[in-house]
Amino acid sequence: MLLIHCPYCEETLPEAEFNYAGQAHVIRPENPSGQTDDQWEEFLFIRANPKGPHYERWRHFHGCGRFFNAVRDTVSDKFLTTYKAGAPRPDLSSLTEGLK
Repeated sequence: MLLIHCPYCEETLPEAEFNYAGQAHVIRPENPSGQTDDQWEEFLFIRANPKGPHYERWRHFHGCGRFFNAVRDTVSDKFLTTYKAGAPRPDLSSLTEGLK
């Protein structure tokens, strides 16, 4: 069972309390009506699929209902950190020092 820390509630709870909401820090198009079909395909469907640390969005569905971001290692499934939506990305080098 995965345990996830909600940075708003300050609680660490089972994964069943949360919903995965995709890759974090996706930049939205400034001019949506000016996008080509290929640009929309890229924006809607093409996401990073790294082996290792990955920035993700999650929602505390059965708690505060708020979205937050997390860094999760896709190899071990371990959450390296969680942080509030709108906060800058944490530096990966400081999070992965102990993993090597």
